[in-house]
Amino acid sequence: MALEPAAMKTRRTRARRIRGARPGWVLYAFLAVVVLLSIFPLYWSFLIGSGDAQTLRDPDRSWLPGPNFLENSAAVVGNPAVNFWRALLNSIIVSVVVSASVVFFSTLAGYAFAKFRFRGKGPLLVFVVLTIAVPTQLGVVPLFMVMSKLGWTGTLGAVIVPNLVTAFGVFWMTQYIQQVVPDELIESARMDGASTFRSFWSIVLPVIRPAASMLALFTFVLTWTDFFWPFIILNGSNPTLPVALQLLQANYFVDYSVVLAGALLATLPLLLLYVLAGKQLVAGVMQGAVKG
Repeated sequence: MALEPAAMKTRRTRARRIRGARPGWVLYAFLAVVVLLSIFPLYWSFLIGSGDAQTLRDPDRSWLPGPNFLENSAAVVGNPAVNFWRALLNSIIVSVVVSASVVFFSTLAGYAFAKFRFRGKGPLLVFVVLTIAVPTQLGVVPLFMVMSKLGWTGTLGAVIVPNLVTAFGVFWMTQYIQQVVPDELIESARMDGASTFRSFWSIVLPVIRPAASMLALFTFVLTWTDFFWPFIILNGSNPTLPVALQLLQANYFVDYSVVLAGALLATLPLLLLYVLAGKQLVAGVMQGAVKG
């Protein structure tokens, strides 16, 4: 009986600590400021994109959106130099294929690094991670020469093939698989007669789905917004969306209301993707935080 008051006291102490750990109004105010700062560029683009050619230069501009957003969007879509629908389709193809291949190959490589034993595994993983520090600009010239030899210049293959797997994806999946997939689970599958790929496909892949979804989302966004390499290797007749939209600034007079309307149109698919995949993103972050 003497132990009960002590146990109750311990529980009350833990409850106070939990209540004390709840975020206060300062944290919520800080998060609100961060959200507003994050949303402001989108609102600014919509504000200028819904005006006319003089809106950006007008010092007395209104902070309320104008009535011309649909007109400016039609100017972007109907511009023959931009080739908007072709560029949109190309961006979708490239982003989907690259995201799927990065997830597939990165999870396979991460599974091998995390659960297999082979000679040179540690140095090889270190080498893969070190390639992240190599600037992309250093490999542009030899990569362009290779694509030119293959006859791929101006084609989507020249954008897709060099990005089929990333060092970050391999490192991310290696760390995640090491943390969330127990060795006993794989050993039991092998004892039941499952092959290596069968164990990966049926057991490992469902467990690491949150991390794979997060990697796919980040890869899709990075591929969708990539401008540097597609601008070099593609041409105006077969561009991706960022390459096509830069043609809006190729004239002597630049109508920034049309330019920002086009930029906002290119951003809308990403916003829709974040809305649809938000739960997977949060699940990947939270599960990784708990396991870590």
